[in-house]
Amino acid sequence: MSPSAVSLKAALRSPLLPFWLVIALLPVGRSSELGTFLCLVGVILLFARHPSALREHEGARLLLWLLGAYVGAALLSAVDSLAPGRSWSTVASLLRYVPLGLYACFAIRREEKLDALYGAVAVVVGVWALDAWVQALTGWSLGGHANAERISGIFGATNLKLGPTLAVLSPFALWAAHRRWRWKGLLLTFLLLLGPVLLSGSRASWLCYALVAVGFAWHLSRRPLRFLATVGLGMLLIVLAGGVAWKTSDRFQLRMERTVQAFHGSNQAMDTALSGRLDIWRTSVAMFKAHPINGVGVRAYRFAYPAFAPANDHFVVAESCGEGEGACHAHQWVLEVLTETGTLGLLLWLGAIGMAVATWWRVGAEARARAFPVTLALGVMLFPLNTHLAFYSAWWGLLFAWLLGLWCAALYVQPKASSSGEPA
Repeated sequence: MSPSAVSLKAALRSPLLPFWLVIALLPVGRSSELGTFLCLVGVILLFARHPSALREHEGARLLLWLLGAYVGAALLSAVDSLAPGRSWSTVASLLRYVPLGLYACFAIRREEKLDALYGAVAVVVGVWALDAWVQALTGWSLGGHANAERISGIFGATNLKLGPTLAVLSPFALWAAHRRWRWKGLLLTFLLLLGPVLLSGSRASWLCYALVAVGFAWHLSRRPLRFLATVGLGMLLIVLAGGVAWKTSDRFQLRMERTVQAFHGSNQAMDTALSGRLDIWRTSVAMFKAHPINGVGVRAYRFAYPAFAPANDHFVVAESCGEGEGACHAHQWVLEVLTETGTLGLLLWLGAIGMAVATWWRVGAEARARAFPVTLALGVMLFPLNTHLAFYSAWWGLLFAWLLGLWCAALYVQPKASSSGEPA
């Protein structure tokens, strides 16, 4: 039996199942909340049996501090939100991330279980990638027919999240491939994921995946010359794959033609290349200037947008969100935090990031190595020089909180050598 099959079997037969289900069911609407609910039940049972469990796990306490900043920023913004009902309901929904993350910390106490979860997530990512290849070649996948401009894979033509999700979760698949087949496995898996990421048409995903490649190159080489050679090889493969996609995929060609308009020099060309992001960002700055302390309110962005946008703004005229008017969110996480939660919210986020980095450095090299895949996933997800999905949305926020819980667990798992002889 292959290591990936062993990892999946271990996840399905152990307490890892509820936590793994969140990722496995991500493409299927809100069904991923089943995993969140099961984690809640598990945490309730845990604290009923062991009321003092929280004091015994540093990772769980770290998680509470980090989620405290994330939820606290939203809570402060809701006090005088421009859409109070939406903001307060969002704050209430964010509380479900606490038991989700705590469950990860207590269910993943050993390195063996961490490795099993990494492998099980790699299986999910591999299935999504293979399904996306089938769609690219035939036009169909488990999610139905392909979108006219992008492949959407198992997520479906009305839910274009294949690219961002594959790019962010790719470190798990690359880690598993390298562990099993070393450099050959890593290279083949990199190419397997590269095609769907490129054909997904999400340029933010292209940058994320390039950052993942750079992160893996440094992690595995550790020497400047070897690192540069590895990065050069990776970039060459990306360029070659992009050239093939340009010649063979009309979808990819259309996205590239729009992208190269950024080099035409005019603001209009740049805005067209960025799909109107410049207009959104200008309006976001105006929104923040009007509400600098605690923002317009978490998830109130779309309702506040028309008051700060020009009268002929494309997103106001098109009513792109389907409810209310205006753009749905700022499409950049720093601007999202500033506009929706203000300066207070950004300070809380920066404080949490500072605490996370300090903890990551303090735990030591071995713990950092064990947490590498999830650290890299969070790093590329939060890379500020990119466009982003909304971190306070129900879907992207769930993925972010899931990774955060796994990261806090991974930093403090018991190494294999010290956990032998202990009960399961």
